[in-house]
Amino acid sequence: MAKVNLPEGGLIRYCVIILSLLIGKALSWKVRHYDFDVEYMYRSLDCVQHVVMGINGQFPAPTIRANAGDTVVVRLTNKLQTEGVVIHWHGIRQLGTPWADGTASISQCAINPGETFTYRFKVDRAGTYFYHGHYGMQRSAGLYGSLIVDVAEGEKEPFHYDGEINLLLSDWWHQSVHEQEVGLSSLPFRWIGEPQSLLINGRGQYNCSLAAHYSNYSNGNQCKLRGGEQCAPQILHVLPNKTYRLRIASTTALASLNLAIGECLSAIIPFGRVNGYTKWAINNVSLALPPTPYLGSIKFGLKNAFGNTSPPERFSATYDIMKPPANPNSTVGSGVYMLGLGTTVDVILQNANALSENVSEIHPWHLHGHDFWVLGYGEGKFSTEDEKNLNLKNPPLRNTAVIFPYGWTALRFVADNPGVWAFHCHIEPHLHLGMGVIFAEGVHRVGKIPNEALACGLTAKMFLSGKNN
Repeated sequence: MAKVNLPEGGLIRYCVIILSLLIGKALSWKVRHYDFDVEYMYRSLDCVQHVVMGINGQFPAPTIRANAGDTVVVRLTNKLQTEGVVIHWHGIRQLGTPWADGTASISQCAINPGETFTYRFKVDRAGTYFYHGHYGMQRSAGLYGSLIVDVAEGEKEPFHYDGEINLLLSDWWHQSVHEQEVGLSSLPFRWIGEPQSLLINGRGQYNCSLAAHYSNYSNGNQCKLRGGEQCAPQILHVLPNKTYRLRIASTTALASLNLAIGECLSAIIPFGRVNGYTKWAINNVSLALPPTPYLGSIKFGLKNAFGNTSPPERFSATYDIMKPPANPNSTVGSGVYMLGLGTTVDVILQNANALSENVSEIHPWHLHGHDFWVLGYGEGKFSTEDEKNLNLKNPPLRNTAVIFPYGWTALRFVADNPGVWAFHCHIEPHLHLGMGVIFAEGVHRVGKIPNEALACGLTAKMFLSGKNN
């Protein structure tokens, strides 16, 4: 080994320089505080008045803005009268704070009416994100907002622009989410149907093409807006010969929008039935979340808090994806895929025919706590030939990917973030019907979890008995 000659005191000088750079960067990081009150309110989002869920009297909810490296602290108070609430920070990896991921029964207990919970997490990467309710179907009720992370203070943007335009896309039903949930859980099954409106920054117009037919306004004047109404389109002011950055986030619960200018596990996704009720299933298992959050039950070894049997890792090689399942009966499970910390995980999402002939739907799948590489996608059933053509050189990095009807998508991620993480279809009624799985990795490495995050189920009983000390 060649000898490196440093001047006297050279090593100390270099260490001091590196240390001072680190300290200087840390001093630029800030703590951003927000106080949020979640409540229902009346709004005319699409010129038809309905109840919507909002924060601090605002819909969409207030925009959170920070710089990369900052810590965001959100003090959330549930002012709903009869239901719990949690907030998920979509795209934020929650490094070191898995309890702040905001997933009811997975990372925390639901925040009960009248209670306050404090989320605290670091935003480590610049980007356009959003946050939304993750309890029941509260995202469909309007509980969402933008989360924008700018580059760290002192750093330059990778490109120049003169202004910024933020667009938050969503869909909207006139039927309440409570009615939707009852229909999805009923016999006979009642699908929620298409949304009545598509909203841009919380504003839209309902059925203007048919308004004259269904009203006394023969010329459709009810859809002619003066500009001051709650549902009037937002006017975006731009100047000629200027460059604008367009930030777009889609919080849609059902609609897929295209805007032109977002270990090995094999999972097959058919419709199924459990005791006659319609469900979505992954490898014939429909996810049912337990009363005790997985994060607490796994960390404290509460083995009876959820299903001890892991879901199947592969689907049958003989499964015909082009036909309805030969056996439509599925099972309900709360099992977890236990992953070794640092394991590389390959996932093949295979779309199949639903219960009816010639029906296969699009599914956007979102992974919490990680990004994944999209190695490839294709039509038909995934095969060994498809495996040979996967992109292992420069695959795109995402946290959400789509599987198309009768198609497959191949993903890869590294289980390097201690915690318990949801992986699920982001179409809200599909998740409500069980289309999701749970990954757990390195939970023994998770630090202290706030007691209020686990103050329900078996962990609450454990705290009362003092056995968590």
